[in-house]
Amino acid sequence: MSLVTKLLCTGAIATTATSFCWLTLGNDLQAHATLKDNPKAVVDEVWQIINREYVDGTFNRSNWLQLRQELLSQEYTSNEQAYTAIRTALEKLGDPYTRFMEPEQFKSLTSQTTGELSGVGIRLAVDSATKTLTIVEPMANSPAEKAGIKPGDKLLAIDGKSTRGMSIEQASILIRGEVGTKISLKLSRAEKGDFELKLTRAQIELPSVRYTLNQEGNIKVGYIYLSEFNSHSPDQMRKAIQALKRQKAQAFVLDLRENPGGLLLSSIEIARMWLDTGSIVRTVDRKGENDEFKANRTALTQLPLAVLVNGDSASASEILAGALQDNKRATIIGTETFGKALVQSVHDLSDGSGLAVTVAHYYTPKGTDIGHKGVSPDIHINISKEQQFQLSARSNWFGSPQDPLYTKAIAVLQSDVTQGAPSRSPSPVSVR
Repeated sequence: MSLVTKLLCTGAIATTATSFCWLTLGNDLQAHATLKDNPKAVVDEVWQIINREYVDGTFNRSNWLQLRQELLSQEYTSNEQAYTAIRTALEKLGDPYTRFMEPEQFKSLTSQTTGELSGVGIRLAVDSATKTLTIVEPMANSPAEKAGIKPGDKLLAIDGKSTRGMSIEQASILIRGEVGTKISLKLSRAEKGDFELKLTRAQIELPSVRYTLNQEGNIKVGYIYLSEFNSHSPDQMRKAIQALKRQKAQAFVLDLRENPGGLLLSSIEIARMWLDTGSIVRTVDRKGENDEFKANRTALTQLPLAVLVNGDSASASEILAGALQDNKRATIIGTETFGKALVQSVHDLSDGSGLAVTVAHYYTPKGTDIGHKGVSPDIHINISKEQQFQLSARSNWFGSPQDPLYTKAIAVLQSDVTQGAPSRSPSPVSVR
């Protein structure tokens, strides 16, 4: 049995992995061997990991040792009983980010954090008028794109199973599968009618970065949207910055709205693309031991930068925004961020399930604890519920003239470019 840990900073309750740490359980392995193929084994695995790593050594003032005796004195006739016992035990910690995941949930998390999945490469949405599953877009170089699937196609059935009333998540589970296996999709297109395609699943890299070069008045602005921090995000971010520089961008807008976070090391690597010097983040574990991560003179650009955030910008997003703000590298625009200042490690368990456990607190370069407060923007912009709904419903409005935060960023950057200086955080102001 092996346990793999991944350091995560994500606010939507966790989600990948440039670094793996192999753990040994010492004498615990003997105990686990005697429990092999017994649901009790997973219960004990979870207890051991929490006992060793959890950030609060008092375990929220609970008797963690006594709890182990209680857990192991019970008999579990099924995995479901064991899973219920685990979740009940974890509730004593009072920490929503330390959580147990059943095998399917853990598999989904692993796909998200590695930035890869095995499937055919389609993005789905539910048509608000017809309530049918609709193709938003086929991913580049995916089996779906090669087969000619187009945006707007209706997904009617998966391997003969009707998608009527099916959620996006349910459909995604059916579409995913082992690389090289076959899948049949029944689709409908206005000018073509119903048709069926047989595809072969492949390993697909999920895009977390999209970018455009926009002419805004007399300046060229490189707009970059980062949706999450997975293991491929740094490479995708590097390519985006370099491509926009080749296109003669004079300033940048980095959009972190709706970004729930992801891998800690990915956020640090991306911060180093914007920062030449200075601290990025400091983490503190339950023993009080500090790890500080700093810029290492590998910045790709010093051009003016504005960063867009909102209440759904969480954890790894907050690390990046806080580092750029505290080092006066960027102007932060939007509303207070989510406010999660915790780091999790993620372990795979012997039966294919998983455990995320909080292992550290983190602080911005100036020592700020953003827990339950978030990063406070330099320019605070409140948008109406109607505007928020329109932006959420029309993702293509992000980074457009219909986007109030983006238009404010352009005004700030035009001033910075005119002055010929990199973007610097101004005194906090509020725009309503």
